[in-house]
Amino acid sequence: MVTVETKSEFKRRVYFWAEKLEVDVKWLGVRDMRNKWASCSTNGYLNFNSELLGLDEEIWDYVIVHELLHFFVPNHGKLWKSLMRVHLGNYELIETRLRSLAA
Repeated sequence: MVTVETKSEFKRRVYFWAEKLEVDVKWLGVRDMRNKWASCSTNGYLNFNSELLGLDEEIWDYVIVHELLHFFVPNHGKLWKSLMRVHLGNYELIETRLRSLAA
């Protein structure tokens, strides 16, 4: 069961990473999303899928960092992958776990 405390903790984690990555978050939402774990806009708006609240912090960090890095790199190319590795180490293992949950 997802609680208000879980949602608050998730948002704290987003702001922790945003500060670390120097991203200015203008708006942060957690809501039902059908086909994505998260989305962002260049003007500082972030949306995260509420299903994330039922998952562990390692997956939270993967999705949060993934999305925040798009403020600097709009694609999933070499630079984005390098930055993911810098911040999360072997992020591909977490990515594989997340993909298996979505299947």
